[in-house]
Amino acid sequence: MENITKLLKELTQTVGVAGCEENIVRLLENKLSEYGEVTVDSMNNVCCTFGEGYHFLLDAHLDEIGFVVTEITEDGFLKISNCGGIDTRPLPAMEVSIWGREEIRGVISTLPPHLQTSDDEKKVPKLSELSVDTGLSKEQLENIVSCGDRVTFKRNFTPLLNGLISASCLDDRSGVAAILLSLDYLKKLPCKITVMFSSQEEVGTRGAKAGVYDKYADEAIVVDVSFAYTPGCDKLECGEISKGGMIGFSPILDKDMSNALVSAATEENIPFTREIMSGKTGTNADVISISQSGIKTALISIPEKYMHQRVEVVDTADIESVSRLICAYIGKKVGDLNA
Repeated sequence: MENITKLLKELTQTVGVAGCEENIVRLLENKLSEYGEVTVDSMNNVCCTFGEGYHFLLDAHLDEIGFVVTEITEDGFLKISNCGGIDTRPLPAMEVSIWGREEIRGVISTLPPHLQTSDDEKKVPKLSELSVDTGLSKEQLENIVSCGDRVTFKRNFTPLLNGLISASCLDDRSGVAAILLSLDYLKKLPCKITVMFSSQEEVGTRGAKAGVYDKYADEAIVVDVSFAYTPGCDKLECGEISKGGMIGFSPILDKDMSNALVSAATEENIPFTREIMSGKTGTNADVISISQSGIKTALISIPEKYMHQRVEVVDTADIESVSRLICAYIGKKVGDLNA
């Protein structure tokens, strides 16, 4: 558990907004280098292949949501737009980091309640109406920040009770962690493994679409996060945190793989739930499954509370369960193939 927590902290404290993932790319290059040759393509997908035989692709996306600077105003404020799906409701008064020539801190401006009208109290702000206040003048900002620089929520890593962690980009650094934790075991198996930590998922699954094209895998397992129940949610549309990984069932996913994941989890006493989807999954599985002439693809999701907020919450035990499930499934598959 402590190893998972340490790994998650390292992964979530490293910046990698969609389209500007260089920092997290460097970290993951280093993490994968002990398993095989690591390549980084022009999309910032980080890939590592090792072993021989039946070929499994393991995917999790490395990018995170954030903002992009669009203007430095005359009075020294920054205007921003979104990189990925941003919920504007909690943004006023939020702390952020601007990643220019150096990191600088700022806050998103907000009207004090004393100055708000009755209409203001009911209004959900548009991102274009918000500004970032750094305390610097326009001239000072221009020496540090350029339009196009990325902005993130202020880095947050808060251990909660019972093994839960709150941080700002557990989507999908928790999926990255689950795959990394499986590699020591997988390297011992008589099969071929390709790890693909893909870029730009948050802006349209772009990295996976390009990155998988020349991999020629027999099967793919995508690891992402999905919705964990909190008050106000529909329980039928959510999983439950601390109940293990969510094995996906969808028309776009391979039914035999999904069923085999259930069998492996049951046989190894690994906790899991089923996630039923009526169509696309909203993950890289959607594009990986139709690459080349089609790749058999499964999806395992880590239940997460408060997705796309700076206080996302996951259970380290669920990450461990997903890692164990990947190992159990591939180990059983390789055993069956070689029987």
